[in-house]
Order: sequence, then C-alpha cells, then structure tokens
Amino acid sequence: MEPGEPAGEPAAGDTAGDPAGGRDPLLFLQTLQTLWSTRELGQLREEAQRGFAALEDPLTALLDMLDGSRGWRGKGPSLEAWVARELKRCLQAQPCPGPARGSPGLKQLQARAVKLLAESPPGLVEPLVSIFQLQDADRSPLLAHVHRLHQEGKFKEAIVLGTKLRLQADLDVEKMCVPLLLQDKADLVERYVDGFPDLQRRLLALMDSWCRPGFDIRVVARRYPQTTLRLERLSPRALGRQVLRLLEQHGLDPALCPSVVAQQRLATLRYLCHKRLVERSVSRESWAEHVQGLVGQDQWLQEQLLQLLASHDDAALVAQCALDLRLPEEQLPASVATELCQLRIQERTAEAPLEGGKDDYYRLPISREHLHFLASWEDLARHQEELLQPGRVVGLDLEWRPSFGAGGRPRASLMQVAVEGRVFLLDLPRLSSPAGGQAPQAFSRLVSRLLADPSITKLGYGMAGDLRSLGASCPALAQAEKQLQGSVDLLHVHRQMRAAGRPAPGVDGTAGPRGLSLLVQQVLGKPLDKTQQLSNWDRRPLGEGQLVYAAADAYCLLEVYWALRREPARFHLSGDLARSPRLGRGERAGAGELPPLPKASASPQQVPAGEDAAPEVPARAFRVVCDSMLQGLARSLRCLGVDVLVLATGEDHRRAAEVARQEGRIILTSGLPYHKLRAQVGAGRCLAVDCSLKARQQAIAVIRHFNVRVTHSDIFSRCQACNCHQYLKVSKDVMKQLVWLSGHPEGPSGTGDEAAQIEDEPETGSAPEEAPGGCTYDPSCRWLEEEDLQSRVPATLSNGTRLQLSGVPAGVLRRPGLWHFYCCTGCGKVFWEGSHLGRVAENFREVLEGVPGSREPSRAPSPAGSPS
Repeated sequence: MEPGEPAGEPAAGDTAGDPAGGRDPLLFLQTLQTLWSTRELGQLREEAQRGFAALEDPLTALLDMLDGSRGWRGKGPSLEAWVARELKRCLQAQPCPGPARGSPGLKQLQARAVKLLAESPPGLVEPLVSIFQLQDADRSPLLAHVHRLHQEGKFKEAIVLGTKLRLQADLDVEKMCVPLLLQDKADLVERYVDGFPDLQRRLLALMDSWCRPGFDIRVVARRYPQTTLRLERLSPRALGRQVLRLLEQHGLDPALCPSVVAQQRLATLRYLCHKRLVERSVSRESWAEHVQGLVGQDQWLQEQLLQLLASHDDAALVAQCALDLRLPEEQLPASVATELCQLRIQERTAEAPLEGGKDDYYRLPISREHLHFLASWEDLARHQEELLQPGRVVGLDLEWRPSFGAGGRPRASLMQVAVEGRVFLLDLPRLSSPAGGQAPQAFSRLVSRLLADPSITKLGYGMAGDLRSLGASCPALAQAEKQLQGSVDLLHVHRQMRAAGRPAPGVDGTAGPRGLSLLVQQVLGKPLDKTQQLSNWDRRPLGEGQLVYAAADAYCLLEVYWALRREPARFHLSGDLARSPRLGRGERAGAGELPPLPKASASPQQVPAGEDAAPEVPARAFRVVCDSMLQGLARSLRCLGVDVLVLATGEDHRRAAEVARQEGRIILTSGLPYHKLRAQVGAGRCLAVDCSLKARQQAIAVIRHFNVRVTHSDIFSRCQACNCHQYLKVSKDVMKQLVWLSGHPEGPSGTGDEAAQIEDEPETGSAPEEAPGGCTYDPSCRWLEEEDLQSRVPATLSNGTRLQLSGVPAGVLRRPGLWHFYCCTGCGKVFWEGSHLGRVAENFREVLEGVPGSREPSRAPSPAGSPS
C-alpha cells in the first residue's frame, strides 16, 4: 500500500480487492463461493452479474475457471455449472462482443470447451454447447463424447446432446433411439429425427418391426438390464397408433410399415364385424362394401375374416354375410354352409329379420317431397332466402365417408340444413369444386352468412368437429368455427342433463344407443336408426335410405330443441337453453363452462321415488379398477379419495375381471367387452362409462350410481398419480435443503422435460384462496425423519422412492405462511398447500353439499408436476 492511501481500500490495478475478481477469474470464483455456501441466491446472482461485466473476456474466463477448479467434476450441483448457466442467460439477454463465427479465436475456445465437455455432468453440457456454439466445432470429439455417454447408460443425455449438436447423420439411429423408446421417451426420439427424412423412415421401419405378430419386446429390453423400462407402453396397439401418427405427420408412405397397416386393417375388420354381427347397427349393403374394399385379395385378411365369422354363433346371420361377400362355401362351418344353401335356394336376399322394426326408431315427420338436394349455385340461389331467414332455428349436420382411423380429418361429403318442415341436403363435392368457381363461391358465402348471423339459432351435436371437417373440405370456410354466432351445441346440453341427474337409461353399459341417438331416445322416446351411418357418403347418387337418414339426423335436432324448451325441468335444465354452452365469436369450441346446475337437483344421497337406494359407501372404502382409456376418470376419483387401479395400455380386459374378483373392486370400462366382464363379476359390479362426458362428469355419475359418500376430508387423501394413500410431512427448511442439494436451486425453469406444475405461482405474499365448503387439508401422516431418507443426493426415501423435487417452484419455497410440504411415499411427488382444494371442492360441489364431517376452510395441497 502506498503511503496516504486509506486502509482497507485496494490500490489501483489490484484485483484482489475487486468484488468481481477483476481480471482474475479464480478470484472471482472464490468471491462467489462464499455466497454459494450460504445459499443466498439473490446476492449470488447480483455478484455474478457485476463480475461478468468486469471481465474483459467472459468466455475465456469461464474456461479458465473450469480448468482451474475440480468441484464441477464430481456428482451433484456445483458452483461452476451454476456460473456457466448464469453466463449463458446473461449473454442471451445482452450479447457482448466476441470472436466471430468460424474465426481462429472461436475455434481455439471451442477446442478447449470440447475437452471439458468429455468430463462435464449434464448440467454443464447445455450451457457449454450454447456459449461456445459447439454445433459448429470439430465433430470427432463431440461424437466420442456422445458415444461415451451412451456406453455409460446415459441414453437421455446422449440423445439430447446429439440433437443439440446436430450429430444425427453421424450416429446410428437405432442405437440412439431404442433405449429411449423402451423408457417411454418418444418425444425425445421425435425431436432427434425431426428434419431428417431418412432417419424418420428408418425409425418407423424399426417401430413397425416391433408390431409384427409374435414379436417379444422383452428380447430387446434384455440388452438394457440396468435401465428402468416402461414396456407396458409398448404394446403393438399403442405402438401402432404412434406409427400411424408419425406417418401422417411426416407425410411418409404407409408401405414403410406393413405390420402396422395390417394391424390397423384387422382392427377395422373386427370393428365392422362387431357393428354387423353384435350391434346390428350397420346395413348389409354398407357392411359388404366396406369389408370387400378392406380385405380385397389379401389372403391373410381373408383368413381373419373367416375366423371372425366362424366365431359368431348366429349361423343365419353369418350365412347372410357370407352370401353378401360371395365367400366360398367350402371354407365355412357346416352349420353356416347349410344356412347358406337354404338362402340361395329360397333366394332370400332381403335384410335379416332382426334388421327390421323401423317403427322402433325415430321417424322423420316430414314427407320425402320436402327433402331438397342442392348441387349447384342455381339450387343455392333458389333457396337462399329460406335458408337465411332471420330469427329462425336451423339444425346443422355433416356426413362423410368413414376412414376407420386412417388418419387426418375426414372430408365432408354432405351438409344437412334443417328448418321447420324442410331439410336441405347440400352436395359438398359438387359445391366445393372447382376452387374459385361460381358454385364454391356461392356456397361459402351462404354458409358464412348463415353461421355469422346471430339472429339465426344454429343447432348441432358436437359442432366444433363438424365445422373443422367443413373447413377441411372447403378451404374458403377454414375459419368457420370462428365465424359461428348464435348457436346451441346439444352435445353440451346433453352432458349437462346427464351430470345433473342419476345415470340415464343405457349408462350402465347396456348395448343401447349412444351420443345423439341416446339424446333423441331420452327426449323423444325413440333412438335414431344408425344403420346408414357407416355407408359410403362419397357415392353418387346417394341411396334413398341415405337421404332419409341424413335428413333425420338434422331434423331431430329441431324436435329435441323444441321439446327441451317446452319441459326444461324434466331434463334438469334451466328454462333458457341459450345459457347452455354455445360456440360464438372469440370462443374456443367446447371450452365454455357448463351452466350452474338447478337448485332442485337431487343431492347424491337422495334417490328418486320408486328406486331402491344403494347402500352408502364411504369414498375411502370404494375400490374400482379402470381400463386404460379412463385415465382422466381415475385421477378425478383418486382426487376424491377413491382407491383406483388402472390397467396398463394394451393389457387384456380379462385382467380387470381377475383383479375385481381378487380384490373386491368394481370394474369401470369404456370399451366393447362390457358384457363379457359383467358376466365374470356379476350384476352391479361392472359399469360402462359414457366417454362423451368429461372426466369430472364421469366421476360424478359414478359417485351417484354407487351412492358413494364423499366428505371434504376425502379430497387429496390419495395421490392422483400413483394411488398411494401414505404421505410424509416435510418442513419448509428441510425441503429447501433437499431442493438445494438436488441441483434445482431455482425451481423448474419451464423448459426442461419435467412435468409442469399444475397451478400458476401467485405473487410472493399474496393471500391464500379459501376453499368453499369449510374444509382444511390435514392428512393423517407423520413428519419426515432422518431415518426415512436413504440418501439426500438424490433425495431418496428408505423404500427406494426418489422425491420429485424438480417440480417445486422457487416461489413456493419463499411463500410466507407456508410451513410444510407433503411427499407421496409411492411415487415421490411433492405437494403443498395452495388453491387446488378450492377448485376441486367447487367442481364437485354437488356431491359434497350437505355431507356431515366438513372441516374449516384452508388451502389444499397442489401436486408438483401432476397433470391438471
């Protein structure tokens, strides 16, 4: 120190006293180390930003820090990795001058960074790649590093790095993708092959090979004995859906995937046989046309068809099918062959007797002369005034040729517009081509005016999907969904009816009508005849049966609407149907909330007169098993405390019956095997769930159907993700410590692969939201103790469950008044008190109201990372 300088102040040019470390990166790192050890993240970030600004060359300084320190080479979080991430963030916010791209200076820095990359933990790799633009560096050492990660079993890190560095062309696509597919990380695989058509084709060929009959995925899995795999997600059916989606997404030839295409055709064939032989809901003509077009000359599909027909016990109906398909008599069972001979002798070519009974269905109340087929702009001009008359009510519907899951939105073939006393059938193929012609222009103008006129009430059933199909068929109407004003979607009204009352006829799974047909039956007394639904709507001229069916499909909307307006209370509706959800300008289709249920609705414990009340069951004693299509229902029921097991994707439905018998569970199913399952478990032990309802409404229907008693204390008594009912309470201080040690000091960034939190983070210090109904969340559980932890890094319980700390936002750890957390001992999810209980209590108000045992209001746990 020079004489006269104040004590304690650094001399000019002395970097040791510079709070940022001046030109010495290691002194800068030492300064930060003190704050890192005290875990003062805010001060640490401020100090780092001042230090970055004082460094002459931040990129070189970072490399010097990493070269001169060993702390980042071990496991767990490190200050050096944090500094690299912070520098990357600062450079993105405010770029500083540096070596030009491709310059010798940058190449020297890249060479140093690549050497460090070989030893870097995952948390350091991404900032190094970004800061030093390593995607432009020498590929050989980068490839070597990716191979090393793969050999060490770090498959996710290897494929992510390969994607970031654009190394796909130099890597083996099968080697890189197989372990990720086995771990159910298909999203990473899709990003890896994005933009590489050859890799996309090779990936699809690989996935298709796993769908071959007799292929055992466990043979592939044995190559990765140390990896946690998710083989239940790799059934041929689930894989097939992925392959078909990717084929469509990438515009590739389906011939690349013969196994999946054969699987899809067989599934379609089974569906058609079920519709014809079991439901009897498709006409002979339509069924024969679809089956012949599907099977063609394919020998394997012909054999499958014969097996499906032979397995059915109605020899007369099977013989009729064989006659329609001209199947060789010698390949049929003896009983069917005998019936076939009699049919030929008697020349019985009419429909089977069971397909009669048209009086059992809704009948169009107008005569044939009031059906108008419009196929030209002159036809439209002649009826335009009647179609656009202000103040009237019209029913809208569309028909298209069934695609049986072939992918893509179907192109509509016919548009029906019903007004009182008339139905107009608009021929879309003729009216939408040629593009720019007089007919397409007249058609799009008329439909746009009809949809946009708020004085005309438009009725539909599932209008959003119909309008999207209309837009796919007529590009000029691509925005039809946004143009719609003044509409009532009877699908939403139907959902309200079913949510408000006890399950309607058919809800228990009987093979009755569904969708619009069910609504027509409930309101007008008879269902729709759907035998023409799967017919060929592209064929011209349309058959007489098709014309009548199409007209009835639209006209019934008018009659249902008028009936609901006359007697709303009978159907648990308010008098004004306009209050029901509708689509309009600026509204997203289907996104509106259902209107409040009428106060007169029966409570869950009230049973209508004439019905025997089912015994009351406490929620926590109610045990069910769901098929894999009811994941949303499962989460909703678990949210209410119900013990719910869910079949894995592709798992045989017979497993549900086995579990139900062994564990005394109720079966909830959405699929076709309802009758088989009911026969195996007995009456009252199997329920077919209406899939047109949302998960919340399904849960309410189940609760009411089985008279389940739900109290406020049942909410969140069970983990929605894994069904476990055992929690551990963790103090805020311990949780902060565990989160810090886990390497997530900032909480989730929202850019990684972790599941997102389910609630928005309120501002620090904001008041908690109170839950209606007077309840508090206080599960019966003990505090987490030291012996409950197998390890702290990573935080792992003594039973081997790893805590999912990455889903805990930093703001929650700083929230005033929040003193403890809860962790699920089954899956490791972390919960904290928030506003979620209030939302759940509100959503299920009708099954919670009036139930004794309610608690005082408070906040409820919000599961970190669980789906909303």
